[in-house]
Amino acid sequence: QPPLVETGGGLVHTGGSLRLSCDTSGHAFTSYTGAWFRQAPGKEREFVAAISWSGDNTYYSDSVKGRFTISRDNGKSPVFLQMNSLKPEDTAVYYCAISPTVFYSVDDYPQRHLYLYWGQGTQVTVSS
Repeated sequence: QPPLVETGGGLVHTGGSLRLSCDTSGHAFTSYTGAWFRQAPGKEREFVAAISWSGDNTYYSDSVKGRFTISRDNGKSPVFLQMNSLKPEDTAVYYCAISPTVFYSVDDYPQRHLYLYWGQGTQVTVSS
């Protein structure tokens, strides 16, 4: 069983909203860097958003900036992703990812290989 389980995906119309959660399955994450990635059919997995170890800093891809908000809860649900003003191009499988380390460079956050724990993903479909 993967250490992370994403929930909250579904089918929405353009302009709609969804809130994704990333629940732990027995692990207690207290100090971590958290992120969301997504993968559309036929495309590589891409960075969406991240939140720093301290929780003080957030980072977003240009394609979601201003529409998505990442947040954290130092407990059972390490990271959330509030998605507003959804577009058909947001359709993808969304994955949460956790790193138990501190990132010292903003360039580190989009690097998939730096995240140790992953969920199996939740499907988000936005209809036009």
